[in-house]
Amino acid sequence: MSLHHFIHWLRSRFWYLPLVYGLFACLFAYVSLQIEVNLYRFDIIKQFLPDLLFSDLDRAETILSSISASLLTMTTITFSTILVVLTTYLSEFSPRALHNFITDRNTQRVLGVFSGGFIYTILLLLLLHEPGSEAGYISPAIAVVFAIVCLVVFIFFVHHVSSWIQVSNLIHTITLETMEKIEQDLSSLKEFTEDSAWQDWESGELTHLVPISLTGNQAGYIQDVDILGLVKQAEKDDTIVKVLRKVGEYVDQDTPILSIYTLEPHEIHGAYQKYISIGIRKIAYDNIEFGLTKLVEIALRALSPGVNDPNTAINGIDNLGKILSKLGKKHLPHAYHNDKENNLRVVYDKPSFLDYLYKSFYQIRQYGTNDISVLSSLLGALTLIAESNHSSIKKNVWEFTQYIIEGVDHQAMLSLDKQFINKKLHKLAQAAGFSKDYKPFV
Repeated sequence: MSLHHFIHWLRSRFWYLPLVYGLFACLFAYVSLQIEVNLYRFDIIKQFLPDLLFSDLDRAETILSSISASLLTMTTITFSTILVVLTTYLSEFSPRALHNFITDRNTQRVLGVFSGGFIYTILLLLLLHEPGSEAGYISPAIAVVFAIVCLVVFIFFVHHVSSWIQVSNLIHTITLETMEKIEQDLSSLKEFTEDSAWQDWESGELTHLVPISLTGNQAGYIQDVDILGLVKQAEKDDTIVKVLRKVGEYVDQDTPILSIYTLEPHEIHGAYQKYISIGIRKIAYDNIEFGLTKLVEIALRALSPGVNDPNTAINGIDNLGKILSKLGKKHLPHAYHNDKENNLRVVYDKPSFLDYLYKSFYQIRQYGTNDISVLSSLLGALTLIAESNHSSIKKNVWEFTQYIIEGVDHQAMLSLDKQFINKKLHKLAQAAGFSKDYKPFV
């Protein structure tokens, strides 16, 4: 696993921030005890602090034990609330949407504050002892301030959960994250400089070579493909590597995952396989396709007979259109990766815009086109994509529109429904530049 994906894996763990906050709580407890020692050593400092902040040993133990018990209770309630949210996500939204709530920094910080406060008060309760003078303790006063902060954080958490449990806010959050990912990872079409064309690379000098196939070293899901590492290794060995499987696909020990084209066969087995990470489960990486998948699953769950919430599905479709409209303005990653000398080294197929369009809407088309409002929303989303993009995207949109129309039983539609859909379809045809090909439902 590459360093980037390891950091992403680490930060996506639910225990990551609570662990960090717990370590800081241990450090803070040590600092608090050092403050106690310095206060006893330098009595002049105590003259500037009110006596109200100081407690004797019995009172200090009472305060700390009460605060620790309260924080443990608040932590338990927080965990219970999180479990309720996770259950709601599983039953009503999408299992993939759990990733958003679990990895949300605010959720992890709340647990971190509570667990850190509990650790801090317990350590103070354990380590406080007679100071050897009549001076009191100031650590309980610090713990009281910490408890007040935890109470404010708990109120914030209640508000935070009430916002996250609303499906509209979840859809909006997923949309923003996906659009930010598009902006970060993809360059604008105006800024992109085309590399050398390698589309016919297999029909050139490599026609006489028989590629060496490498299989997976274990059964499982491909979790990561280190393209940069493969490029460096291929440059070192003067080879061309074709990646045969994509991230998320299941492979076993006999499944070919790489093809190596080389003029001089040498030991390549372990050198290349180390750049392919395989695990027993899929990893939810924060990428564009994963964001689209979550929105699609939320829309499909809303269209199911058990839920029957077309307005949520329409909201999801509108946001899918917004994401794809932005995606159409970007240059999608090419399949060919060169070394520093501009020599082809790695071939790794990436999805085209039509692939993204199909994966976003084909399931919704299957389950939702019998609902006029959902069909109208689909055509509206496609119109939005076509209106703001160039000709090749418009062509893809119109091609996909024909695919949608093929699955519509227009004979079962009522007259007003046909008029309404015809207006939407005509507007889409104009936006895509295919007005001459427009055929209304009669």
